[in-house]
Amino acid sequence: MTVSVFRPRLLAASVFAGAVSLSALSVAMAAETAVNGGTLIYLEQQGHTALYPPAGGFYPNGGILNQITDKLTYQNPKTLEIEPWIAESWTVNADRTEYTFKIRKGVTFSDGTPLDSAVVAKNYDTFGLGNKDLKLPVSEVINNYDHSEVIDPYTVKFTFKKPSPGFLQGTSVIGSGLVSLSTLSRKLDELGDATKIIGSGPFVVTNEVLGKEITFKARKDYAWGPAKLEHQGPPHLDGIRLLVVSEDSVRIGALTAGQGDVIRQVQAYDEKQVLDKGYTIYAPPTRGVNNSVVFRPDNPLVADVRVRQALLKATDSAEVVRTLFSKNYPQATSIIASTAQGYINLAPKLTFDPKAAATLLDQAGWTPGPNGLRQKDGKDLVLTAYESLPQPQNKATLQLLAQQWAKVGVRLTVLSGDSGSRVADDLDPLKTPVAPAMVGRADPDVIKSQYYPLNRDVLRQKGGPGKVQSFVDDHLNRLLEGLASETDPAKRLTIAGEVQTYVVDQAYAIPLFEEPQAFAAAPYVKDLAFEAVGRPSFYAAWLDRK
Repeated sequence: MTVSVFRPRLLAASVFAGAVSLSALSVAMAAETAVNGGTLIYLEQQGHTALYPPAGGFYPNGGILNQITDKLTYQNPKTLEIEPWIAESWTVNADRTEYTFKIRKGVTFSDGTPLDSAVVAKNYDTFGLGNKDLKLPVSEVINNYDHSEVIDPYTVKFTFKKPSPGFLQGTSVIGSGLVSLSTLSRKLDELGDATKIIGSGPFVVTNEVLGKEITFKARKDYAWGPAKLEHQGPPHLDGIRLLVVSEDSVRIGALTAGQGDVIRQVQAYDEKQVLDKGYTIYAPPTRGVNNSVVFRPDNPLVADVRVRQALLKATDSAEVVRTLFSKNYPQATSIIASTAQGYINLAPKLTFDPKAAATLLDQAGWTPGPNGLRQKDGKDLVLTAYESLPQPQNKATLQLLAQQWAKVGVRLTVLSGDSGSRVADDLDPLKTPVAPAMVGRADPDVIKSQYYPLNRDVLRQKGGPGKVQSFVDDHLNRLLEGLASETDPAKRLTIAGEVQTYVVDQAYAIPLFEEPQAFAAAPYVKDLAFEAVGRPSFYAAWLDRK
Protein backbone atom coordinates (compact mmCIF):
# COMPACT_ATOMS: atom_id res chain seq x y z
CA MET A 1 0.00 0.00 0.00
CA THR A 2 1.07 3.60 -0.38
CA VAL A 3 2.46 5.24 2.72
CA SER A 4 0.58 8.22 4.10
CA VAL A 5 2.59 11.41 4.35
CA PHE A 6 1.52 14.22 6.65
CA ARG A 7 1.39 17.69 5.09
CA PRO A 8 1.97 20.33 7.77
CA ARG A 9 1.61 24.04 7.57
CA LEU A 10 4.72 25.23 5.75
CA LEU A 11 6.42 28.57 6.16
CA ALA A 12 9.13 29.54 3.72
CA ALA A 13 12.60 29.16 5.16
CA SER A 14 13.32 32.80 4.47
CA VAL A 15 16.45 34.81 4.94
CA PHE A 16 15.58 38.21 6.29
CA ALA A 17 17.13 41.67 6.23
CA GLY A 18 17.27 41.90 2.47
CA ALA A 19 18.47 38.40 1.70
CA VAL A 20 16.53 36.14 -0.64
CA SER A 21 14.51 33.08 0.36
CA LEU A 22 16.12 29.65 0.21
CA SER A 23 13.59 28.47 -2.39
CA ALA A 24 14.20 31.48 -4.65
CA LEU A 25 17.93 31.09 -4.20
CA SER A 26 17.81 27.42 -5.18
CA VAL A 27 15.82 28.23 -8.33
CA ALA A 28 18.34 30.89 -9.33
CA MET A 29 21.25 28.56 -8.70
CA ALA A 30 19.66 25.74 -10.69
CA ALA A 31 19.89 27.86 -13.83
CA GLU A 32 23.69 28.01 -13.56
CA THR A 33 26.09 25.36 -14.82
CA ALA A 34 27.92 23.66 -11.97
CA VAL A 35 31.71 23.67 -11.86
CA ASN A 36 33.52 20.57 -10.63
CA GLY A 37 36.53 20.70 -8.32
CA GLY A 38 37.79 22.57 -5.30
CA THR A 39 37.74 22.07 -1.55
CA LEU A 40 35.06 23.79 0.52
CA ILE A 41 36.18 25.24 3.87
CA TYR A 42 33.46 24.79 6.49
CA LEU A 43 33.81 26.45 9.90
CA GLU A 44 31.91 24.77 12.74
CA GLN A 45 31.31 26.34 16.14
CA GLN A 46 31.84 23.16 18.21
CA GLY A 47 33.65 19.87 18.00
CA HIS A 48 31.60 16.72 17.52
CA THR A 49 30.95 14.03 20.12
CA ALA A 50 29.89 10.43 19.36
CA LEU A 51 29.16 9.71 15.70
CA TYR A 52 27.04 6.62 16.25
CA PRO A 53 24.14 7.70 14.00
CA PRO A 54 21.43 7.76 16.72
CA ALA A 55 23.70 10.25 18.52
CA GLY A 56 23.70 12.47 15.43
CA GLY A 57 21.07 14.88 16.74
CA PHE A 58 23.79 17.17 18.09
CA TYR A 59 24.23 19.55 15.17
CA PRO A 60 28.05 19.32 14.96
CA ASN A 61 27.63 15.54 14.76
CA GLY A 62 24.93 15.80 12.11
CA GLY A 63 27.02 18.11 9.98
CA ILE A 64 29.57 15.31 9.66
CA LEU A 65 27.21 12.35 9.35
CA ASN A 66 25.17 14.13 6.68
CA GLN A 67 28.18 14.05 4.35
CA ILE A 68 29.30 10.47 4.91
CA THR A 69 26.09 8.46 5.40
CA ASP A 70 22.98 7.81 3.35
CA LYS A 71 19.48 6.98 4.60
CA LEU A 72 16.85 4.55 3.43
CA THR A 73 14.61 7.49 2.51
CA TYR A 74 14.90 11.22 1.89
CA GLN A 75 12.59 13.82 3.39
CA ASN A 76 12.10 16.63 0.92
CA PRO A 77 12.91 19.80 2.91
CA LYS A 78 10.34 21.86 0.97
CA THR A 79 7.34 19.51 0.88
CA LEU A 80 8.33 17.16 3.75
CA GLU A 81 7.32 14.26 1.50
CA ILE A 82 9.26 11.01 2.02
CA GLU A 83 11.07 10.09 -1.18
CA PRO A 84 13.24 7.15 -2.35
CA TRP A 85 16.95 7.05 -1.61
CA ILE A 86 18.71 3.81 -0.69
CA ALA A 87 15.25 2.27 -0.63
CA GLU A 88 13.77 2.27 -4.13
CA SER A 89 10.27 1.61 -2.80
CA TRP A 90 8.41 0.42 0.27
CA THR A 91 5.12 -1.01 1.45
CA VAL A 92 3.44 -0.63 4.82
CA ASN A 93 0.64 -2.71 6.28
CA ALA A 94 -2.59 -1.12 7.47
CA ASP A 95 -1.77 -0.98 11.18
CA ARG A 96 1.81 0.29 10.67
CA THR A 97 3.44 -2.74 12.27
CA GLU A 98 5.24 -4.02 9.15
CA TYR A 99 7.44 -2.03 6.76
CA THR A 100 9.08 -3.69 3.75
CA PHE A 101 11.79 -1.94 1.73
CA LYS A 102 13.30 -2.72 -1.65
CA ILE A 103 16.99 -1.79 -1.52
CA ARG A 104 18.77 -0.08 -4.41
CA LYS A 105 21.37 -2.31 -6.07
CA GLY A 106 25.01 -1.38 -6.58
CA VAL A 107 25.43 0.73 -3.42
CA THR A 108 28.71 0.29 -1.54
CA PHE A 109 30.24 1.62 1.62
CA SER A 110 33.45 3.59 1.40
CA ASP A 111 35.43 0.46 2.38
CA GLY A 112 34.05 -1.34 -0.69
CA THR A 113 31.61 -3.61 1.15
CA PRO A 114 28.09 -3.85 -0.31
CA LEU A 115 25.06 -2.14 1.18
CA ASP A 116 22.43 -4.86 0.95
CA SER A 117 19.38 -5.95 2.91
CA ALA A 118 21.44 -7.87 5.48
CA VAL A 119 23.44 -4.76 6.37
CA VAL A 120 20.28 -2.64 6.51
CA ALA A 121 18.71 -5.21 8.82
CA LYS A 122 21.73 -5.14 11.13
CA ASN A 123 21.66 -1.34 11.21
CA TYR A 124 18.03 -1.23 12.27
CA ASP A 125 18.30 -4.11 14.72
CA THR A 126 21.06 -2.10 16.39
CA PHE A 127 19.21 1.23 16.19
CA GLY A 128 15.90 -0.29 17.31
CA LEU A 129 17.16 -2.61 20.06
CA GLY A 130 20.53 -1.14 21.02
CA ASN A 131 23.58 -3.18 21.96
CA LYS A 132 24.33 -3.29 25.69
CA ASP A 133 27.72 -4.98 25.25
CA LEU A 134 28.91 -2.19 22.94
CA LYS A 135 26.94 0.46 24.90
CA LEU A 136 25.07 1.49 21.77
CA PRO A 137 21.75 3.06 22.81
CA VAL A 138 18.35 2.68 21.18
CA SER A 139 17.48 5.38 18.66
CA GLU A 140 14.93 7.89 19.91
CA VAL A 141 13.24 7.98 16.49
CA ILE A 142 12.34 4.26 16.47
CA ASN A 143 9.39 3.18 18.59
CA ASN A 144 8.05 -0.31 19.36
CA TYR A 145 10.71 -2.11 17.28
CA ASP A 146 10.69 -5.91 17.36
CA HIS A 147 12.86 -7.44 14.63
CA SER A 148 14.04 -7.42 11.02
CA GLU A 149 13.73 -10.10 8.39
CA VAL A 150 15.92 -10.42 5.29
CA ILE A 151 13.53 -11.49 2.53
CA ASP A 152 16.18 -11.58 -0.20
CA PRO A 153 19.49 -9.79 -0.82
CA TYR A 154 17.67 -6.56 -1.66
CA THR A 155 14.43 -6.81 0.33
CA VAL A 156 14.16 -6.28 4.09
CA LYS A 157 11.13 -6.28 6.36
CA PHE A 158 10.80 -4.64 9.78
CA THR A 159 8.20 -5.75 12.32
CA PHE A 160 7.01 -3.75 15.32
CA LYS A 161 5.36 -4.86 18.57
CA LYS A 162 2.82 -2.06 18.28
CA PRO A 163 1.98 0.43 15.54
CA SER A 164 4.89 2.73 14.69
CA PRO A 165 3.48 5.41 12.37
CA GLY A 166 6.56 7.61 12.66
CA PHE A 167 8.97 4.94 11.46
CA LEU A 168 8.93 5.82 7.78
CA GLN A 169 9.94 9.43 8.48
CA GLY A 170 12.42 8.05 10.99
CA THR A 171 14.25 6.27 8.17
CA SER A 172 15.09 9.69 6.67
CA VAL A 173 16.65 11.38 9.69
CA ILE A 174 20.29 11.88 10.63
CA GLY A 175 19.97 9.24 13.37
CA SER A 176 19.23 6.59 10.76
CA GLY A 177 22.36 7.04 8.67
CA LEU A 178 23.45 3.63 7.38
CA VAL A 179 26.91 2.43 8.40
CA SER A 180 28.99 -0.64 7.65
CA LEU A 181 29.10 -3.82 9.71
CA SER A 182 32.59 -2.91 10.89
CA THR A 183 31.28 0.36 12.32
CA LEU A 184 28.41 -1.40 14.09
CA SER A 185 30.90 -3.78 15.71
CA ARG A 186 32.67 -0.96 17.55
CA LYS A 187 31.98 0.27 21.07
CA LEU A 188 30.30 3.63 21.52
CA ASP A 189 33.46 5.21 22.94
CA GLU A 190 35.33 4.32 19.71
CA LEU A 191 32.81 6.14 17.54
CA GLY A 192 34.01 9.62 18.40
CA ASP A 193 36.73 9.03 15.80
CA ALA A 194 35.27 10.20 12.49
CA THR A 195 37.67 8.00 10.52
CA LYS A 196 35.98 4.94 12.07
CA ILE A 197 32.54 5.81 10.65
CA ILE A 198 32.24 3.89 7.39
CA GLY A 199 29.19 5.09 5.48
CA SER A 200 27.98 4.97 1.89
CA GLY A 201 27.69 8.74 1.54
CA PRO A 202 29.14 11.05 -1.10
CA PHE A 203 32.18 11.91 1.03
CA VAL A 204 34.58 9.89 3.17
CA VAL A 205 36.65 11.12 6.12
CA THR A 206 40.35 10.85 5.32
CA ASN A 207 41.87 12.54 8.37
CA GLU A 208 40.92 13.99 11.73
CA VAL A 209 42.66 16.15 14.30
CA LEU A 210 40.31 15.59 17.21
CA GLY A 211 38.42 18.70 18.20
CA LYS A 212 40.12 20.81 15.52
CA GLU A 213 39.81 19.59 11.96
CA ILE A 214 38.28 16.92 9.73
CA THR A 215 39.18 16.34 6.09
CA PHE A 216 36.68 14.80 3.67
CA LYS A 217 37.33 13.44 0.20
CA ALA A 218 34.62 13.09 -2.45
CA ARG A 219 33.74 9.58 -3.60
CA LYS A 220 34.09 9.66 -7.37
CA ASP A 221 32.17 6.38 -7.64
CA TYR A 222 29.13 7.76 -5.79
CA ALA A 223 26.01 7.17 -7.89
CA TRP A 224 23.06 6.76 -5.50
CA GLY A 225 21.90 10.13 -4.22
CA PRO A 226 18.22 10.74 -3.39
CA ALA A 227 16.29 9.70 -6.49
CA LYS A 228 14.42 12.97 -7.04
CA LEU A 229 17.31 15.38 -6.53
CA GLU A 230 18.35 17.33 -9.61
CA HIS A 231 22.01 16.55 -8.98
CA GLN A 232 22.98 12.92 -9.53
CA GLY A 233 26.35 11.17 -9.58
CA PRO A 234 29.43 12.12 -7.54
CA PRO A 235 29.78 15.44 -5.69
CA HIS A 236 30.98 18.49 -7.58
CA LEU A 237 33.51 19.25 -4.85
CA ASP A 238 36.81 17.42 -4.54
CA GLY A 239 36.53 17.58 -0.78
CA ILE A 240 35.61 19.44 2.40
CA ARG A 241 37.82 20.79 5.15
CA LEU A 242 35.92 21.21 8.41
CA LEU A 243 37.58 23.45 11.00
CA VAL A 244 36.32 23.92 14.56
CA VAL A 245 36.40 27.64 15.36
CA SER A 246 34.59 28.42 18.60
CA GLU A 247 34.80 32.22 18.56
CA ASP A 248 31.93 33.81 16.65
CA SER A 249 33.99 36.82 15.61
CA VAL A 250 36.78 34.62 14.28
CA ARG A 251 34.38 32.61 12.11
CA ILE A 252 32.82 35.80 10.75
CA GLY A 253 36.25 37.31 10.12
CA ALA A 254 37.51 34.19 8.35
CA LEU A 255 34.44 34.13 6.12
CA THR A 256 34.63 37.77 5.09
CA ALA A 257 38.40 37.55 4.61
CA GLY A 258 38.03 34.66 2.18
CA GLN A 259 39.56 32.10 4.57
CA GLY A 260 36.31 30.19 4.91
CA ASP A 261 33.43 29.41 2.55
CA VAL A 262 30.56 28.39 4.87
CA ILE A 263 30.14 28.89 8.61
CA ARG A 264 27.58 27.56 11.08
CA GLN A 265 26.07 29.41 14.03
CA VAL A 266 25.84 33.00 12.93
CA GLN A 267 24.59 34.96 15.91
CA ALA A 268 21.67 37.29 15.29
CA TYR A 269 23.76 40.35 16.15
CA ASP A 270 26.22 39.44 13.36
CA GLU A 271 23.63 39.03 10.61
CA LYS A 272 23.68 42.65 9.42
CA GLN A 273 27.48 42.70 9.28
CA VAL A 274 27.48 39.58 7.10
CA LEU A 275 24.74 40.81 4.79
CA ASP A 276 26.30 44.27 4.42
CA LYS A 277 29.46 42.65 3.07
CA GLY A 278 27.55 40.76 0.38
CA TYR A 279 27.43 37.35 2.02
CA THR A 280 24.33 35.19 2.35
CA ILE A 281 22.57 34.19 5.56
CA TYR A 282 20.72 30.86 5.56
CA ALA A 283 18.30 30.14 8.40
CA PRO A 284 16.60 26.78 7.70
CA PRO A 285 13.99 25.87 10.33
CA THR A 286 14.41 22.91 12.66
CA ARG A 287 10.65 22.16 12.66
CA GLY A 288 10.64 20.53 16.08
CA VAL A 289 10.44 21.38 19.77
CA ASN A 290 11.05 25.08 20.25
CA ASN A 291 13.88 26.64 22.18
CA SER A 292 12.46 26.53 25.71
CA VAL A 293 13.27 26.23 29.34
CA VAL A 294 11.89 23.16 31.08
CA PHE A 295 11.29 22.37 34.73
CA ARG A 296 12.16 19.25 36.74
CA PRO A 297 9.20 18.79 39.14
CA ASP A 298 11.15 16.39 41.34
CA ASN A 299 12.75 19.55 42.71
CA PRO A 300 10.46 20.80 45.53
CA LEU A 301 10.97 24.43 44.50
CA VAL A 302 9.13 23.83 41.22
CA ALA A 303 6.96 20.86 42.20
CA ASP A 304 3.91 23.10 42.65
CA VAL A 305 2.26 23.75 39.28
CA ARG A 306 1.41 27.27 40.46
CA VAL A 307 5.10 28.13 40.75
CA ARG A 308 5.77 26.89 37.24
CA GLN A 309 2.71 28.72 35.91
CA ALA A 310 3.89 31.87 37.65
CA LEU A 311 7.28 31.68 35.98
CA LEU A 312 5.61 31.12 32.62
CA LYS A 313 3.55 34.28 33.20
CA ALA A 314 6.69 36.14 34.34
CA THR A 315 8.45 35.32 31.06
CA ASP A 316 8.33 37.88 28.26
CA SER A 317 9.40 35.83 25.24
CA ALA A 318 8.69 38.80 22.95
CA GLU A 319 11.37 40.76 24.81
CA VAL A 320 13.78 37.85 24.44
CA VAL A 321 13.33 37.80 20.66
CA ARG A 322 13.31 41.60 20.35
CA THR A 323 16.42 42.08 22.47
CA LEU A 324 18.62 39.18 21.43
CA PHE A 325 17.48 37.79 18.11
CA SER A 326 16.24 38.64 14.62
CA LYS A 327 13.25 37.85 12.46
CA ASN A 328 14.87 34.49 11.74
CA TYR A 329 13.82 33.52 15.30
CA PRO A 330 10.01 33.76 15.48
CA GLN A 331 8.47 34.09 18.93
CA ALA A 332 7.15 30.72 20.06
CA THR A 333 3.40 30.19 20.16
CA SER A 334 3.52 26.56 21.33
CA ILE A 335 6.07 24.03 22.53
CA ILE A 336 6.69 23.08 18.89
CA ALA A 337 7.39 25.31 15.89
CA SER A 338 4.65 26.72 13.69
CA THR A 339 6.30 24.77 10.84
CA ALA A 340 6.09 21.49 12.80
CA GLN A 341 3.60 18.74 12.07
CA GLY A 342 0.66 18.85 14.46
CA TYR A 343 1.32 22.41 15.64
CA ILE A 344 -1.50 24.27 17.39
CA ASN A 345 -1.43 27.95 18.35
CA LEU A 346 -1.30 28.35 22.14
CA ALA A 347 -0.32 32.03 22.16
CA PRO A 348 -3.26 32.98 24.46
CA LYS A 349 -1.85 30.65 27.12
CA LEU A 350 1.65 32.11 26.82
CA THR A 351 0.91 35.77 27.51
CA PHE A 352 3.28 37.83 29.64
CA ASP A 353 1.40 38.80 32.84
CA PRO A 354 3.59 39.66 35.86
CA LYS A 355 0.57 40.50 38.01
CA ALA A 356 -0.86 37.03 37.47
CA ALA A 357 2.59 35.61 38.20
CA ALA A 358 2.72 37.41 41.56
CA THR A 359 -0.77 36.18 42.46
CA LEU A 360 0.12 32.57 41.65
CA LEU A 361 3.26 32.76 43.78
CA ASP A 362 1.23 34.18 46.65
CA GLN A 363 -1.28 31.34 46.29
CA ALA A 364 1.58 28.82 46.35
CA GLY A 365 2.77 30.25 49.67
CA TRP A 366 5.83 32.06 48.32
CA THR A 367 5.62 35.57 49.77
CA PRO A 368 8.02 38.51 49.33
CA GLY A 369 10.88 38.52 51.85
CA PRO A 370 13.01 41.34 53.20
CA ASN A 371 15.71 40.73 50.57
CA GLY A 372 13.26 41.00 47.70
CA LEU A 373 13.14 37.26 47.14
CA ARG A 374 10.08 35.12 47.57
CA GLN A 375 10.30 32.96 50.69
CA LYS A 376 8.49 29.94 52.05
CA ASP A 377 9.26 28.02 55.24
CA GLY A 378 12.45 30.04 55.61
CA LYS A 379 13.76 29.20 52.12
CA ASP A 380 14.40 31.63 49.27
CA LEU A 381 13.04 30.84 45.84
CA VAL A 382 16.41 30.49 44.11
CA LEU A 383 16.68 28.30 41.01
CA THR A 384 19.68 27.15 38.97
CA ALA A 385 20.19 26.53 35.25
CA TYR A 386 23.25 25.72 33.17
CA GLU A 387 23.71 27.41 29.82
CA SER A 388 23.50 25.18 26.75
CA LEU A 389 26.43 25.88 24.45
CA PRO A 390 24.80 24.49 21.28
CA GLN A 391 21.84 26.87 21.53
CA PRO A 392 22.24 30.41 20.16
CA GLN A 393 22.98 33.07 22.78
CA ASN A 394 21.69 30.74 25.45
CA LYS A 395 23.59 32.34 28.32
CA ALA A 396 22.26 35.77 27.38
CA THR A 397 18.75 34.29 27.04
CA LEU A 398 18.87 32.75 30.51
CA GLN A 399 20.29 35.95 31.97
CA LEU A 400 17.40 37.93 30.47
CA LEU A 401 14.95 35.43 31.94
CA ALA A 402 16.70 35.91 35.27
CA GLN A 403 16.04 39.66 35.04
CA GLN A 404 12.38 39.06 34.20
CA TRP A 405 11.87 36.54 37.00
CA ALA A 406 13.62 38.81 39.50
CA LYS A 407 10.77 41.30 39.05
CA VAL A 408 8.39 38.80 40.69
CA GLY A 409 10.88 37.83 43.41
CA VAL A 410 12.52 34.72 41.92
CA ARG A 411 16.26 34.39 41.45
CA LEU A 412 17.61 32.34 38.55
CA THR A 413 21.32 31.59 38.83
CA VAL A 414 22.90 30.94 35.44
CA LEU A 415 25.99 28.73 35.49
CA SER A 416 28.58 28.28 32.77
CA GLY A 417 28.01 25.52 30.26
CA ASP A 418 31.61 24.35 30.40
CA SER A 419 31.60 23.56 34.11
CA GLY A 420 33.07 20.16 34.87
CA SER A 421 30.04 19.20 36.94
CA ARG A 422 27.47 20.42 34.41
CA VAL A 423 26.57 17.04 32.91
CA ALA A 424 26.08 15.30 36.25
CA ASP A 425 24.27 18.24 37.81
CA ASP A 426 21.93 18.57 34.84
CA LEU A 427 20.79 14.99 35.39
CA ASP A 428 19.93 15.77 39.02
CA PRO A 429 16.62 17.61 39.50
CA LEU A 430 17.65 18.63 43.01
CA LYS A 431 20.66 20.50 41.64
CA THR A 432 19.22 21.75 38.36
CA PRO A 433 15.49 22.46 38.49
CA VAL A 434 15.53 24.53 35.27
CA ALA A 435 17.16 23.65 31.95
CA PRO A 436 17.26 24.87 28.33
CA ALA A 437 15.95 22.44 25.74
CA MET A 438 15.13 22.05 22.05
CA VAL A 439 15.16 19.28 19.45
CA GLY A 440 14.60 19.29 15.69
CA ARG A 441 12.66 16.67 13.74
CA ALA A 442 9.95 17.03 11.11
CA ASP A 443 7.54 14.49 12.61
CA PRO A 444 5.13 14.59 15.61
CA ASP A 445 7.25 11.92 17.32
CA VAL A 446 9.68 14.74 18.14
CA ILE A 447 7.47 15.62 21.11
CA LYS A 448 7.81 12.10 22.49
CA SER A 449 11.56 12.23 21.95
CA GLN A 450 11.73 15.31 24.14
CA TYR A 451 9.46 14.40 27.05
CA TYR A 452 9.18 10.61 27.30
CA PRO A 453 11.15 9.10 30.23
CA LEU A 454 12.79 6.45 28.02
CA ASN A 455 13.95 9.05 25.51
CA ARG A 456 15.44 12.47 26.35
CA ASP A 457 13.36 12.73 29.53
CA VAL A 458 13.84 16.49 29.87
CA LEU A 459 11.47 16.56 32.87
CA ARG A 460 13.65 13.94 34.60
CA GLN A 461 10.86 11.50 35.35
CA LYS A 462 13.52 8.85 35.92
CA GLY A 463 14.82 10.81 38.90
CA GLY A 464 18.37 11.94 39.54
CA PRO A 465 21.64 10.01 39.69
CA GLY A 466 20.54 8.43 42.96
CA LYS A 467 17.22 7.47 41.32
CA VAL A 468 15.28 9.31 44.02
CA GLN A 469 12.02 9.67 42.16
CA SER A 470 8.71 11.13 43.17
CA PHE A 471 7.56 12.84 39.98
CA VAL A 472 5.94 10.72 37.29
CA ASP A 473 3.24 11.99 34.96
CA ASP A 474 1.36 8.92 33.78
CA HIS A 475 -1.16 10.99 31.83
CA LEU A 476 1.57 12.71 29.83
CA ASN A 477 3.31 9.40 29.21
CA ARG A 478 0.10 7.77 27.95
CA LEU A 479 -0.42 10.67 25.56
CA LEU A 480 3.14 10.31 24.29
CA GLU A 481 2.75 6.56 23.83
CA GLY A 482 -0.47 7.20 21.92
CA LEU A 483 1.27 9.77 19.74
CA ALA A 484 3.89 7.19 18.81
CA SER A 485 1.41 4.41 18.01
CA GLU A 486 -1.75 6.04 16.56
CA THR A 487 -2.14 4.94 12.95
CA ASP A 488 -4.86 7.39 11.91
CA PRO A 489 -3.06 10.56 10.71
CA ALA A 490 -5.80 12.94 11.85
CA LYS A 491 -6.08 11.34 15.28
CA ARG A 492 -2.30 11.38 15.63
CA LEU A 493 -2.19 15.11 15.01
CA THR A 494 -5.04 15.57 17.49
CA ILE A 495 -2.95 13.80 20.15
CA ALA A 496 -0.03 16.05 19.26
CA GLY A 497 -2.28 19.03 20.00
CA GLU A 498 -3.40 17.50 23.29
CA VAL A 499 0.21 17.04 24.38
CA GLN A 500 1.08 20.63 23.53
CA THR A 501 -1.89 21.94 25.52
CA TYR A 502 -1.17 19.70 28.49
CA VAL A 503 2.53 20.59 28.68
CA VAL A 504 1.69 24.31 28.62
CA ASP A 505 -1.18 23.97 31.12
CA GLN A 506 1.14 22.13 33.50
CA ALA A 507 3.85 24.70 32.73
CA TYR A 508 6.41 21.95 32.31
CA ALA A 509 8.04 24.13 29.66
CA ILE A 510 8.21 27.79 28.74
CA PRO A 511 8.63 28.04 24.95
CA LEU A 512 10.67 31.05 23.86
CA PHE A 513 11.37 31.05 20.12
CA GLU A 514 11.51 28.87 17.03
CA GLU A 515 15.16 28.00 16.63
CA PRO A 516 16.66 27.86 13.14
CA GLN A 517 20.13 26.74 12.21
CA ALA A 518 21.93 29.90 11.11
CA PHE A 519 24.65 29.67 8.46
CA ALA A 520 26.51 32.18 6.33
CA ALA A 521 28.21 31.52 3.02
CA ALA A 522 30.30 33.33 0.47
CA PRO A 523 28.40 34.35 -2.66
CA TYR A 524 30.45 31.96 -4.81
CA VAL A 525 29.12 28.92 -2.88
CA LYS A 526 26.33 27.52 -5.02
CA ASP A 527 23.62 24.93 -4.40
CA LEU A 528 24.26 24.72 -0.67
CA ALA A 529 21.42 22.58 0.67
CA PHE A 530 19.90 21.68 4.03
CA GLU A 531 17.92 18.65 5.13
CA ALA A 532 14.45 19.01 6.61
CA VAL A 533 15.65 20.19 10.02
CA GLY A 534 18.54 22.39 8.99
CA ARG A 535 21.70 20.29 8.75
CA PRO A 536 23.92 21.16 5.80
CA SER A 537 24.44 18.94 2.78
CA PHE A 538 27.43 19.60 0.52
CA TYR A 539 26.57 16.84 -1.96
CA ALA A 540 25.35 19.21 -4.69
CA ALA A 541 27.39 22.25 -3.63
CA TRP A 542 29.97 23.82 -5.95
CA LEU A 543 32.32 26.78 -6.00
CA ASP A 544 32.00 29.50 -8.62
CA ARG A 545 35.19 31.47 -8.00
CA LYS A 546 35.39 33.08 -11.46
